[in-house]
Amino acid sequence: MKKKNILNLIKYHAEKNDVAFRNEAYEIAKYFDNTNDYQLSEYIMALLSDTNTFIPQIEGSDNVFVKKMDISSGPLPLPEIIKDDILGIINAVGHNAGVNKFLFQGPPGTGKTESAKQIARILERELFIVDFDSLIDSKLGQTSKNISLLFDEISSVSNPNKVIILFDEIDAIAIDRINSNDLREMGRATSSVLKGLDSLNDKIVLIATTNLYNSFDKALTRRFDVVIDFSRYTQKDLVDIGEAILNELLFKFRFAGRNMRLFKKILGFMDVIPYPGELKNLIKSSLAFSDPSNEYDYLKKLYLNTCRDNINMDLKSLQDKGLTLREIEILTGVSKSQVSRELKE
Repeated sequence: MKKKNILNLIKYHAEKNDVAFRNEAYEIAKYFDNTNDYQLSEYIMALLSDTNTFIPQIEGSDNVFVKKMDISSGPLPLPEIIKDDILGIINAVGHNAGVNKFLFQGPPGTGKTESAKQIARILERELFIVDFDSLIDSKLGQTSKNISLLFDEISSVSNPNKVIILFDEIDAIAIDRINSNDLREMGRATSSVLKGLDSLNDKIVLIATTNLYNSFDKALTRRFDVVIDFSRYTQKDLVDIGEAILNELLFKFRFAGRNMRLFKKILGFMDVIPYPGELKNLIKSSLAFSDPSNEYDYLKKLYLNTCRDNINMDLKSLQDKGLTLREIEILTGVSKSQVSRELKE
């Protein structure tokens, strides 16, 4: 499509030359059809017809701003306090309680996105994620226009009871409009999001996630029915979740032995246990890079990766940490008898 097509449209519209206007529009529709953008071509043709029967369908494969996501089927370990909030969402949506917009806030790796997948699975709904790469545009004013088109696309769903829309890291388009460091363009984008949320069909469930809740536009926060804080993990929660993660991974790494007591001690030695996302990567990498001929080598690697102050494996320091002779043997490769002798000396 060339610039002259747009200029001709404007010209024919201003001249009220309906025949020329429609012919130019048909040429534009033909262009989109030739470039395999069939949905947009159909849409233009339907607008030009006497009876507009075409409605874009979010369930289709030609969506511009949303993409279908796979739904998780595996376990998602969460603290009871967060799990109760998730169950509250499921019950509220299942009983049509009139709440449909939820904001999950908290640090990365706390289970926000995975929780959205689990909610979709339990409610038997399809999950669609907003594609910010296609939404955000460098052209002045285009991002806010795209956001309006996004909500039009969301509203086109034929069965609103069967979908969940996920704005993963919504802060990419919705930051504080009064922040002096903010660009005026992003302020307009946030305003478009506010309008879209206000007009959203209450049968469509929308979940947004953010790592930057404190920088959030307060007007936007008020648009959500419920805000769930995913940072509410205690030390015990993270140890228990680490155990659940390890048990799941041991089914894949069958050469590895199970010594949960030592595993929990290693986690307890950490000044700060990472959130589940990072914790899982840490455990998985320790297993993946361990010696398959040594069933407990992953525990040694985990210890070295998390307790770097004892990288020399000083036997006395290990004993002072409350480790048994067998546990010291596992971590150092030194036999129990030799460990015992050296410690006595």
